[in-house]
Amino acid sequence: MKFLLHRLLPAVIAFVGGVAHAQLTIDIVGVGAQQIPVAVTAFAGADASAQQLSSVVEADLGRSGLLKTVNASGLSRGVDLAAVPFAELRSRGADAVVVGSVQPSGNGQYSVSFRLLDVPKQAQLTGLVFNVGAKDLRATAHRIADIVYEQLTGEKGVFSTRLAYVAKSPGRFQLIVADSDGANAIAVVNSVEPIISPAWSPDGTRLAYVSFEGRKPSVYLQNVASGERALLVRLPGNQSAPAWSPDGGRLVFASSHLGGTQLFVVNADGSNLRRLTQSGAIDTTPNWAVDGRIYFMSDRGGSPQIYRMAAEGGGAERVTFEGSYNANPRVAVDGKSMVFMRRDGGREVLAVQDFASRQVQVLTSGPVDESPSFAPNGKLIAYASVYNGRGVLATVSSDGRVKQRLGASNADVREPAWGPLPR
Repeated sequence: MKFLLHRLLPAVIAFVGGVAHAQLTIDIVGVGAQQIPVAVTAFAGADASAQQLSSVVEADLGRSGLLKTVNASGLSRGVDLAAVPFAELRSRGADAVVVGSVQPSGNGQYSVSFRLLDVPKQAQLTGLVFNVGAKDLRATAHRIADIVYEQLTGEKGVFSTRLAYVAKSPGRFQLIVADSDGANAIAVVNSVEPIISPAWSPDGTRLAYVSFEGRKPSVYLQNVASGERALLVRLPGNQSAPAWSPDGGRLVFASSHLGGTQLFVVNADGSNLRRLTQSGAIDTTPNWAVDGRIYFMSDRGGSPQIYRMAAEGGGAERVTFEGSYNANPRVAVDGKSMVFMRRDGGREVLAVQDFASRQVQVLTSGPVDESPSFAPNGKLIAYASVYNGRGVLATVSSDGRVKQRLGASNADVREPAWGPLPR
């Protein structure tokens, strides 16, 4: 198979270097129990960058679901331990506090320092100093929130990760990459034809997706940083749902080019295309788990259910047995569970299944919830939903207790893909 690198004609697709129109906003619509109360004081600093940075840290922690932010207005600023008002913080219910400072250090650089303090013990839990440029202040805030989250919960934070999603507005489809909080949304692809099924490479540098340009659904690879893209698979019939292998060397996808819809695998350089399934049924929406097995939806048993098989194909094992319609599986990073879409009484909801116990828990209520994508720490799941007649993104915790809604004011947004932890 010939592998083509090219820039598309501006009339069809253009790379955009500015903020996308489909900028996300986040509403917290449900919170969990037993949250850790933490205060974030306004960071000391001579300009607005200090206040902006501490506001981002506070917003990140507040939407984590496991932490509850405590009002810190009016409290003293700075990182001097002796000046921290521990008595006042205790009276406000804080168990921990984040204090910090942002100071210019010359040549457009800033010195950003923070401390995470245990309020009852009046002791430092952790603290760091970063030297960064102005353009990296927001990313530094996410990094601080990640450190605080991990210190207090024992779990990796995902505030420094990115989301990819598709935005649809009249006459235009965009493939957008944004920070985990919806900020810095950049359209990496614009098209007059539909774009579907974005999937991050394991190293976070590329996105695989399907474009319908020329009325021919084909698989492309997009380098997020450089803007270059590659036509990976163009065959007769329809191609859909590409998914990366754990090592980033191959992709599995669904294709109808030999009749029916079956699974195929191809190297990430476009070589060695071969067929994986021979069922004669509809096999689609594959997901490559960390243990090397491929999970997918098939109606080979009479109704759409989830199966898994070895990466080289062969016999498939059925995984779901409850309900008559289960599809679009996504396996958690630790390989212990999967989230999937279930059709239940006319509603499309998300459910999670533990592999060891086979227990299934319904996480959402619909009416149209689909396209789930695990955060890289396995604690949150992004998905596509409908709110007030418009497509929105949402997140739900893996235990179903924490819910958030991510919407854009002027576009339908759909098909989220949560990027990996930064390296």
